[in-house]
Amino acid sequence: MKIFISADMEGISGVVSSSHTEPGNKDYDRMRLLMTKEVNAVIQAAFDFGATEVVVNDSHNNMDNILIEELDKRAVLISGSPKPLSMMEGIDESYKAVFFVGYHARAGTDNAIMDHTYTSKVMFAKINGREMSEAGLNGRLAGYFGVPVALITGDQNAVLCAREELHRDIIGVVVKEAVGRYAAKVFPFDIVKSKIEEGVKEALLKIDSFKPVKEEGPVELEVSFFRTVMADMTLLIPGTKKKDPRTVIYTARDYLEAYKVFRAMLAISPGIN
Repeated sequence: MKIFISADMEGISGVVSSSHTEPGNKDYDRMRLLMTKEVNAVIQAAFDFGATEVVVNDSHNNMDNILIEELDKRAVLISGSPKPLSMMEGIDESYKAVFFVGYHARAGTDNAIMDHTYTSKVMFAKINGREMSEAGLNGRLAGYFGVPVALITGDQNAVLCAREELHRDIIGVVVKEAVGRYAAKVFPFDIVKSKIEEGVKEALLKIDSFKPVKEEGPVELEVSFFRTVMADMTLLIPGTKKKDPRTVIYTARDYLEAYKVFRAMLAISPGIN
């Protein structure tokens, strides 16, 4: 049984501020160790309860946060960026399920640690009219390959977003309780590890009950940016149309194309200044 893990950082148990998540800050190295430990807890539990292969895609910032020398030796790590499929690089039909580790809520969510959708450029991203978090966007890419999302870890609203956007049966492990954008009730790692073990166990015991979330037929991608110039630059992508000064729409043949176009939009739109 092959498991794919996409690991972000904002939803890791001890992480509460941008000083924790950005390379160069004094707390970053400590938090990347916590990230590695939390991913290891998921890997350990996955193997304990039936996984035969685990692949981890480092999915935060420059995507080289996880410490390979500290990572469980049974796992394979996909590290570095840019990657064509970004947070989902490596996903294909061979996996039994996807686990989202250290995920966060979508942009604009109340009481959610560092809520955003892929980058600070994005006000919102919609698929066929539904607003998405990274869990919703990435979970649909897994669904394109016929793979369901079985588990998510993060704060309470990261879990809520995944259940709203994918399916209510996803196993959610709340590793901290957000009380604002930069504040949360956090737990000692032993408690977090125990929560993760129980969540992974439940997910793997129910593994055959999870169904992939698929977007059939043409897919409408709608993205609203923080600045008008960001939307302007995405018009370089053939087929992209303006909805309003900050919002663009692209109709893709299928979800894989929509996902790739979204990635291209983020790549060519200028940063905030």
